[in-house]
Formats: sequence, C-alpha cells, structure tokens
Amino acid sequence: MANHKSALKRIRSNEAKRLRNRYQHKSTRTLIKKLRLTTDKSVVVELFKQVSSSLDKLAKKNIIHKNKAANQKSKLAKLVNKVAA
Repeated sequence: MANHKSALKRIRSNEAKRLRNRYQHKSTRTLIKKLRLTTDKSVVVELFKQVSSSLDKLAKKNIIHKNKAANQKSKLAKLVNKVAA
C-alpha cells in the first residue's frame, strides 16, 4: 500500500479516471451496436454523427487509439452509405 499522501491521492484520482473512461467507452460501444442494428435512413445518419463525435472524443483523450477510431468510423461510414442508398 502507498505510504505518501500524494501516492494515495494518485490512487484515488486514477480510479475515478478509470471509471469515467470505462463509462465513456461502453457508452460509445452501445451507440455503435445501436447504429449497426438500425435500418431507418434518417436515424442512421443522425446516429452516425453521434458515434463519430464520441469516437473522436475517445481518441482525443487516449481512451482508444486514434487509428482504431478512424477504422471504426470508416467501417461505419460504409454501412451508413449502404443503408442510405
């Protein structure tokens, strides 16, 4: 166990950040699943905007790698174009 005051504080703040990151990552994954299952044209376009934005935010905060975000956005864009056509 940590002995220094700053180390104890670091443990507390790391746990808070870990939970926040986990929540944001899980929320984004849920949105992606929702997008994949939706077939309505207008809803798909709106959901894609939300998902794209949240993936960018996750990548910016280093919760996921920027290339992973780019790959997911690319695949989802193909799906959206297929549904919209």
